[in-house]
Amino acid sequence: MAVSSTGRSARATVFAPRIDELLRKYRGADLFRLEDDTVGVAGVDLMDSLLRSRPANTEERPTFKPVQGRPVTRPDAAALMQAVSADVRAALKKPLGDDVDLTGRWPHVAHVYLRDLVFGRESFRFRVLVDRRLELTPKLTWMAVAAGTAMLGKPGSEIPLSNLAARVLNAETYDDRRYAMYLYRRVAAPVCFTVSALVTNALWLSPDLDESVPNRDILLEALRLLPPSWNILRMASPEYPVVDDRIGVRDDVLMFPLLSHRDPRLWEDPDAFRPERWTGLDPDEQPGYLPFGHANERCWGRHMVMPLAERLLDIVRRDGLVVNPEQTVGKVELDGLLEVAGVRMVRR
Repeated sequence: MAVSSTGRSARATVFAPRIDELLRKYRGADLFRLEDDTVGVAGVDLMDSLLRSRPANTEERPTFKPVQGRPVTRPDAAALMQAVSADVRAALKKPLGDDVDLTGRWPHVAHVYLRDLVFGRESFRFRVLVDRRLELTPKLTWMAVAAGTAMLGKPGSEIPLSNLAARVLNAETYDDRRYAMYLYRRVAAPVCFTVSALVTNALWLSPDLDESVPNRDILLEALRLLPPSWNILRMASPEYPVVDDRIGVRDDVLMFPLLSHRDPRLWEDPDAFRPERWTGLDPDEQPGYLPFGHANERCWGRHMVMPLAERLLDIVRRDGLVVNPEQTVGKVELDGLLEVAGVRMVRR
């Protein structure tokens, strides 16, 4: 792994070799070849043109791509979004609570807090579907889905159900219930994954949490330096060679907000954590800033992620939590989401 400074903080961020290579070799490059059949793109204008040339197809949407060959229909996707949005809105109305203990290893601690806050203390069949450990292999996810689907009956009325869980239990057939269980995982888990990763990154990057700096600006800057969704895959399409003839008809295209977010042509002091740079700025209008995707295809969860992340920061600031001063190096692995792993949070 290679080490990169986090700006004003005395801490160092250690990136997995592949990510470090991208930052060292291709920052500031518009287009570059990664493999015989894959090109990388980090130029802001080229990314914009490519993403506007066609909408994402079903296989390129990680949440709503087909489930074992069964397509996720637009009505199903809309209903799932409405259900999880309702769960998040209800969670945000809850008081912060005085008995919350968020000390320990992040992002795991934050993930568990969010799971219980948004989806409640539901029966094991649902709680396991939001477990971080299922990310180790797709086989674990399908084992959890199959086991939960096979369970008969509904929980007692004393166990409050989230809107997402109610959709699963209302499925009439085994196949429909298995389909709904898998989509529960697809929708519920990313909310917890993304928010816990974002706030962990923000806490790691922040040398301190000055009371004068708004949560919004801290989070926007963390999304710039360590965007959890750090690349955008588009499969080979005839539209792309028309946009740029360096792209072949069989080339997949991998676009990198990670690189455009640190492009010195776009950002002053690009490697420094400077939340004050966002004062008075609209993140939706900043060239090359794509933490939630392109303007014409924003991530479905963006309006849930930011309020939940601000709630977590509110608790951290209220309770005086800080990164353990003895921890000076944080590791970013080559995983699905870009996050600093194993950050130890303690009371000041």
